[in-house]
Order: sequence, then C-alpha cells, then structure tokens
Amino acid sequence: MNYSHGDIFVGEVIGTAILILFGAGVCAAVTLKRSKAMSAGWLAIAFGWGFGVMAGAYTAGPLSGGHLNPAVTVGIAVDTGEWGEVSLYIGGQLVGALIGAGLTYLAYYAQFAANSDKKSAQPTLGIFATIPEVRHPVANLLTEIIATIGLVLPLLAFGLDEGIGTSGTKTLLVSFLVVGIGLSLGGPTGYAINPARDLAPRVAHALLPIPNKGTSDWSYAWVPVAGPLIGAVLSGLIFNAAF
Repeated sequence: MNYSHGDIFVGEVIGTAILILFGAGVCAAVTLKRSKAMSAGWLAIAFGWGFGVMAGAYTAGPLSGGHLNPAVTVGIAVDTGEWGEVSLYIGGQLVGALIGAGLTYLAYYAQFAANSDKKSAQPTLGIFATIPEVRHPVANLLTEIIATIGLVLPLLAFGLDEGIGTSGTKTLLVSFLVVGIGLSLGGPTGYAINPARDLAPRVAHALLPIPNKGTSDWSYAWVPVAGPLIGAVLSGLIFNAAF
C-alpha cells in the first residue's frame, strides 16, 4: 500500500509515541516508589511492551503501516529494495519516541518528584532506555542482533500470508512476538530491538529535570542502536535467501 509522506510521518510519530508511553510507562510503574505496580516484575514489563506495540501499530496502521521501529523499516527495505521513504519513517519514529518519553514523565511526575530524597533516590535510566545486566559490549551486541532477528524475520514471514495481512491479525501476532522475545531474550540487555525505542528516550532522560536521576550511560548507547540495525539487515538478507 502506498502512503503519503505526510501520513507516514504523522502515523509513525503517533504510533511510536503510544508505544513508548506504554513501554516506558510499565517500566516506570514497576520501578518507581509510590507506584501501585512497584516490583510487579519482568512478566509485567514484557506484556506492557507487547501491548504498547499493539496499541501503537493498530493506531498508526492506516496512516503508515505502523512500523514504529527503524529495525522493522530497514528490514522491509532490505527485503523489497525500496529505500526512498526509510528516512521519513525513522524520523517520525524518533520524534514519536521522544514525545512518548515526555508523556511518561508527565504521567509519573509525582513519583519522579519523590526521587528528590537523596537517601532513597532510585536510578531512573532503566525506565527510559536499556541497561545490560552484565556489561560486555560484544555479548550485549550479539544479544540485540539475535533478538532483533527474532522479531524482524518472523514479521517478514507473516507478510507471506495474505489472510494474516488482510484480517489485521498480523499486528496482534507481532505484539505477542514482542512479549515472547522479552520473556525469552530480554534478560541480558532489556531487549531494545528498536533503535528509536532506546535512543530518543535516552535523550529525554538526559534532558528531563528528574531529581537524582543518575547517569544516561552514553557509553553504552551505541549497542541498542547498532545491534537492532545489524539484526534488521541480516533478517532481510536471510528472508530473501530463504523465501
């Protein structure tokens, strides 16, 4: 389907903002003091991100197809050979992710403000961006590459079934796929599998006036960008070779 440039940008902004609002929102809910969901655990986080994908992609779908992820956009481009609108998609995704991070901050403003007590202050980067459990750049990069292949390759394969595409269940399947990746492969790095999901909220974390927020860890920031993009290219190449 052909989408106008304006619709692509607006759709990706809105859809990605919703994705990040749900995803960063569940991380805030589980992490922050005085949140009713505090310590709900990884299962809640995985489902929160999956539902975020579902809400964002269904919303953006009529306008842009609902990529919401530079890795998805690049994987599709490698498969189809159509690169003309890639920068437009990624630009919308980055803007949307930044907006979604800002909305999360506003939704949990009182809880973030409670972080002003230095004695009980919590690091807040994990609400917005990913942090590896064991800092090992090569291993972390491999995890992100493998997890992204686990997302993009099945997504491309779903497109081979016309029934899935026309019924609208493709988006639902991808949403549950994100939950599954989180449960199976999210443990080592927090599974970015989406450069916009990590980079723009990390920028927001650096800029927002969160008391005692801790570091934004820019020395690690390249991993959740490079890993998903490499995984996306490999997914497109594998798909073309195998299918």
